Amino acid sequence: MVQSSTEKTYRFIQVFYFFSFFSFGSLFPLLSVYLEEEKGLSHTQIGLVIAALPLVTIFIQPIWGMISDYTRRPKRLLMVASVVASILGFFYPMLQVFPLLLVGIICIALFQSGIVPLSDSLSLNFVQQNGKEYGNIRLWGAIGFAVSVFVLGRVTEATGSLSWIFYFFSTGLLFALLSLVHFPKRADAVSTSFREGLSVLVKQKPFLLFLLSNFLVFGPVLANNYYFGTFILSVGGTLSGVGVAFLLAAGSEAPFMKFAQQVINRVGVLRVLMFSSLVSGSRWLLYSFEPSSEVVYATTIVQGISVGLYIPAALILVRELAPDNVRATAVGLYSAVGNGLGNAFFTFLGGVVIDVWSVTGMYSFFSMMTFTGMVLVYVVSRWINLTNRGVLSNE
Repeated sequence: MVQSSTEKTYRFIQVFYFFSFFSFGSLFPLLSVYLEEEKGLSHTQIGLVIAALPLVTIFIQPIWGMISDYTRRPKRLLMVASVVASILGFFYPMLQVFPLLLVGIICIALFQSGIVPLSDSLSLNFVQQNGKEYGNIRLWGAIGFAVSVFVLGRVTEATGSLSWIFYFFSTGLLFALLSLVHFPKRADAVSTSFREGLSVLVKQKPFLLFLLSNFLVFGPVLANNYYFGTFILSVGGTLSGVGVAFLLAAGSEAPFMKFAQQVINRVGVLRVLMFSSLVSGSRWLLYSFEPSSEVVYATTIVQGISVGLYIPAALILVRELAPDNVRATAVGLYSAVGNGLGNAFFTFLGGVVIDVWSVTGMYSFFSMMTFTGMVLVYVVSRWINLTNRGVLSNE
């Protein structure tokens, strides 16, 4: 009976990840196209609106965490975040002018930003207690994201309206909400405060250097999610084509995530990170030469390497570089720098570069930054090797 209950909870967590990332996939990839074609914003204004999402995340996610630690009710908070974000999504298409569109996306981000950390906290605690694999949960998020972009590409092209992205976003969250009935109620408490953990981590030079590398490598990956639709349309693709491209790109992440640990064990975490960074940088460089839409579609599957391998490898390296008692803080800081600050920086600057130069110019910029980040990973590997030989020490 216990085993049956555990398996049931495991399946419902997977369902939650499928629908929550289905929701994100409905909105984020086509948001820039929506703001340009239906609201008439410039790319700089679009960059500001989209950059607001990760910027809000940087400041609000810690608040969700503190409330969760204080109330010890992460499941209830997750329900609140999902419901309010869903309601706000339904009303967003009614907004028309740039200031209201910016304020509206900030309001959505205030609640949407709590969904991933709260669900991760609950699911990670569950898998650790029950001997399950987080990768087999997270891959369902990748599948949900891929399916939603494919569906929305066809729906928006058939109806001629991009407002559907918000209705699918909201509906996806409501379906995710239904699966929360069988979610575990609590997560582990945090034993070390963020301030104490930060004071320890700032002394770990390889860790800080990798944070900078992650900023340069993963920031463009996340920014690409917002501008890839614009790029595909610029090379002759269609809205349905955008859906197909994201289906191939996000769908390719799932199998790589499933086998990432085996690859890392075989070749080493730092080599995986350097190879993933090389693949990302090469992809952006190719796009800077404005290839045909067929070439773009064919190369989307390399996202399985640049994301499906990079994410688990980066998390493993962060845990290896951080002392045992501050690993939770290290993961939070890593997420804030890459998923938050890097995302916001490259999303905003990407919009500016598109206005000043072109979308292909944006990818030239992305490739330079990514290759710089790859070099920093190599420096980290050399630093670790010298440290292990006793030549350097983290003091």
